Parts: sequence; C-alpha cells; structure tokens
Amino acid sequence: MILEEIGRTRGHPSASDVYEKVRRRLPHISLGTVYRNLEVLSSQGLISRLDMGSGQRRFDAVTDDHHHIRCLVCNRVDDIRPSANAGIDSIKRDAEKIAGYEVKGFSVDLYGICPRCRSGNTEKVIRDDSRKNNILRK
Repeated sequence: MILEEIGRTRGHPSASDVYEKVRRRLPHISLGTVYRNLEVLSSQGLISRLDMGSGQRRFDAVTDDHHHIRCLVCNRVDDIRPSANAGIDSIKRDAEKIAGYEVKGFSVDLYGICPRCRSGNTEKVIRDDSRKNNILRK
C-alpha cells in the first residue's frame, strides 16, 4: 500500500506525507511503520530516497537516472530531465575508464526558487545549503 501511494502521489512526498495518505486507508498504521517500509522499499530499489539538504527526506517512485531541483523557499522538489546527458555520460565514462569504478548511478541536485515563490511580493528568507548557515535575503 505504501508503494502504491508513492506511485500515485504527484511529486516527491516526505515520510509524513505518505503516512497521512496511507493512514486514511489504514487508520492504525504508525509513522514508524511507514518509515521502516520506505527504507526497505528504497534499499530494494523500488523507490528512490532523496536527501536534498532540506532536513527532510523525500521519496520518488521514478527510479531511473534523472535530476531534481529543490526550491530554497518552500522545499518543493521537481524532476529535471535534460534533453541530453552528454556531460553526465562523459563523467560516468571517466569514472569507469580512468578511475576504474563501476558506476551504479548518479545524482545531480539543483537548487533554486520555484515559480510560485518567485511570483510572491513578500521578502523571503532563503537558506543557502551550498554554504552552511548562510542566509540570503531576496
């Protein structure tokens, strides 16, 4: 049921998001059970676990190689599917040929401000995860 719920969810739900949806159908399920099942599903490769610096893990039903972008204001996460992965393919080849690694996957995480947050007129405080504890004001 947890896997089914992640597959139905548009976006990249947190464990709490999944818990709230599953709890509607299984009222006695605990958040701990959801967390444990998400970890098992992730370790089996049935879902992807995203650690994008927001302090909250997200999960993705799409397990093929693709990229993500996270809004620094609202923490929304979206998929990015570039038209060409030439740069990544080159890096993967170098890692295999030059460094001798067998590449099993890759992750490219982008950070920015989503359209909804950019359109707001209020001052936003943004945590810049690329440099710990730096705050940017827009």
